[in-house]
Amino acid sequence: MKADTQHFRCEIEEGIATLRLDRPDRKNPLTFESYAELRDWFRELHYDDEVKAVVFASNGGNFSSGGDVHDIIGPLTRMSMKELLAFTRMTGDLVKSMINCGKPIIAAVDGICVGAGAIIAMASDIRLASPEAKCAFLFTRVGLAGCDMGACAMLPRIIGQGRAAELLYTGRSMSASEGEAWGFWNRLVEAGSLEAEAVEMARRIAAGPNFGHMMTKTMLNQEWNMSLEQAIEAEAQAQAICMQTADFTRAFEAFVAKKTPVFAGD
Repeated sequence: MKADTQHFRCEIEEGIATLRLDRPDRKNPLTFESYAELRDWFRELHYDDEVKAVVFASNGGNFSSGGDVHDIIGPLTRMSMKELLAFTRMTGDLVKSMINCGKPIIAAVDGICVGAGAIIAMASDIRLASPEAKCAFLFTRVGLAGCDMGACAMLPRIIGQGRAAELLYTGRSMSASEGEAWGFWNRLVEAGSLEAEAVEMARRIAAGPNFGHMMTKTMLNQEWNMSLEQAIEAEAQAQAICMQTADFTRAFEAFVAKKTPVFAGD
């Protein structure tokens, strides 16, 4: 997997990719270019065996201020409908590529996390935040609808319909304590330890059966659209496939030998 990205920072070490937007002087806004490069990076990740987990980290005390006002919002006001639809489909494709990358994504959110930044956190599998984190889906505050990049589908599933409706209608900030109580943040971690804890969690996950993790992520997302009967059948098929992996045999042999299994992802 390439680490020489142009529009965001990427560091890959021991199977963990740490990403961060890299404009800390402006609270890490997204641009047309960073949207597209992130989308393409997560698409390629699906086919990469080197990276086993991703940490989407903050930079300079903030996660992301969303779409850049001058580089994105301004130009959008001058685009045709066809151009606007191409843009909104492209931003939605970033969420799709995160969901379909096959690897667990942990967001480590400090400071400002708004607009498209809040969407990136929402689209991650696990979300850790500092007590200073301020998260807002502020699309209505710029004259748009709250339904952006899958927010109306995903956010209610995480925090409930009423709470999601409040945030999406008003665009107000969700405090860190609210986000933890509502289940948006898995837990709060002091800013000084936030990224280290996210990386440690990523390492623990990456040490597990990575083919099994891919199947877990796939089922977590596909089962939204299934009946309970369909979901149970899909999980039966998924688990039967996992039972044919070498990792399943390794786990059994390690248990018999009273050792800790070392998984290889095959």
